[in-house]
Order: sequence, then structure tokens, then C-alpha cells
Amino acid sequence: MGMTHSFRQVAGRATAIAALACLLSAGAAAQTYPGGPIRFIVPYPSGGPADQVARAIAGKLTVSLGKPIVIENKSGGGGNIGTDEVAKAAPDGLTLLLGTNGPLVVNKALYGKLAFNPQADFAPISQVAEIPLVLVAHPSLPANTVQELIAYAKANPGKVSYASSGPGSGGHLAGALLASRAGIDLVHIPYRGLAPALSDLLAGHVTLMVGGLLTAQPYIESGKVKALAVVTPTRARAAPNLPTVAESGLPGFEIVSWYGVLAPAGTPPAIIDRLHREIVAALQAPDVHEQLFDKGGLQEIAGTPAQFAQTIAREIPQYAEIVRVTGAKPE
Repeated sequence: MGMTHSFRQVAGRATAIAALACLLSAGAAAQTYPGGPIRFIVPYPSGGPADQVARAIAGKLTVSLGKPIVIENKSGGGGNIGTDEVAKAAPDGLTLLLGTNGPLVVNKALYGKLAFNPQADFAPISQVAEIPLVLVAHPSLPANTVQELIAYAKANPGKVSYASSGPGSGGHLAGALLASRAGIDLVHIPYRGLAPALSDLLAGHVTLMVGGLLTAQPYIESGKVKALAVVTPTRARAAPNLPTVAESGLPGFEIVSWYGVLAPAGTPPAIIDRLHREIVAALQAPDVHEQLFDKGGLQEIAGTPAQFAQTIAREIPQYAEIVRVTGAKPE
């Protein structure tokens, strides 16, 4: 009995010491994250889909990290201005970027020279979501399908315009690729964000727009715009009856856009790992999942930082070829 009692005492002390070590380790890990608020830079205007995604994630990170997070909208230059600001920020975990494959993938080919290096200047944390892009038209356009649009544009060269959220955006490249593949003349009119582009489409100042389904869906349902097709490789989960452009007579046609969170290069790996875990948990929270994926129409992605880096590296040459073929310019 004495030996058993002694063993239990030793085991109990060992368990207590282990528990204390875990608490001390957790406290030390928490202390490695620097103090002060986190700046979460969105390189697009407030109110748009990128802004909505950033705010949904920030709301959860504020709680899980126990730190205030300030959303800063730094629009302009096709997303280059806000993206460059993060590239030049201190790598201390206190500046984050809600990135897209416009400035991080496309703009290198579109602009020729950037003030930042999309691969060398950032530490990818996690992709967040793919954005189903939809081709919508003002109700005045006498076309309800992609083929009818092509026929109308051929009969009315130079009279069909399309808005986008800016040079290098998925909407810009989708319109340019459609014009190139279909052999039609579409006039590109870039805006500083999706919200002002949509506003001019609703007013009838432009004919078409390729934008996020998240933003366009309410206007499609109300009849203020009409949807012709999605430009993604497969039909969107939020609009399963809407055909793809590829199904509509242009096989192989696809443009994919995404959102992801990045930090400046050199940010400590422990901070990157912590942020990745917290972002994945935020995306899995029922209210965020409902807002962005169930109702918002986005497609969830939550890969590792390494997978995110691989996506950027893979897409840079792919979209460089699209820019070359379409002759897209940073208008």
C-alpha cells in the first residue's frame, strides 16, 4: 500500500508539473505575439465583397487573439497601393493583407513593373475563398445568353461595354478573354472596386459586368440585372441553374478569383502558424460560414501557408499567358 501510495503521489506531482508546464508554455506562446492593434489592409473600397470577407474574419480574430483589429481600405492601382503598403510593413504580425490574385498574380504581367514582389515580399498565411464570378447585363441588353450576347456584339461593334472592379481583376480578365475568344469588341471600363462598377451597371451607364456572385445575387433576384453565365470552371453552388461560359459555346473558358490572408515576408513562423489556425477556425464558425459560404456564394478554401504559396507560384505564369493572349492593359 505504501508503494502504491508513493507511486500515486509521484504520478500526481508529475501530472501537476506537466499541466503547469503546458500553462507556462501557452503563456509564453501568447506573449510572443506583439502588443498593439492589428492593421488588416483591404486594397479595395469599403462595402465591397473583399471588405465583407475581411470584416467577417477580423470579428473572430479579435476574440481569439484578444487584440483589436482595424480594417483599413487602401484602394487604387488595381489593388497595388494597399498591397504594396503591406509589403513594406514591419514583419511583426501587426499588419495583415486581405489579398486577391489581382495584385498578387495578374498585375505582374499587366503592369510590367510593380513596387513589390508578389512572392518575395509576402508570407502567405491562408487562402480563404474562391469567388464565383458571374457575367451580368443591364436589362436593356437584348440578349439573355452568352451566344445571344456574342451575336449582338458582332452586329454592334464598339457599343457593348463592360465594367470591372479594376485593372487586373477577375472581371477585367474575364471580359477581355470573352472578347478575344468570341472575336467581339467589348469596351472595358475599370472602376475602383466592385460597388461603384455595379452602381453604374444598375444605372445603365455600362452594358455588362463580370463580378462576384456574392454582390450581384440580390440584384439578379430582383431583376435589376440579368445573369448570363458564370465564368468559373464549374457551376456555382449558389446558382446551380446558371450555365458556365464554357457550357455556353466557349469550351475551356474559365477565370478564377480568390481571397487570402498574407503578412509581410519575414514574419516569424510561430505567428504565421498561429494566424493560420485562427483563420481556419474563424471560417468554420457557423455564423461566418453561413454569411460567406452558405448565403454569400463563396467557395471555401483553407489550405496551408505552403499550399497558398504554391497557388501563387502556379498562377503567375498562367495569368501572364491570359494577359498576353487578350492584350489586356492597365487602363
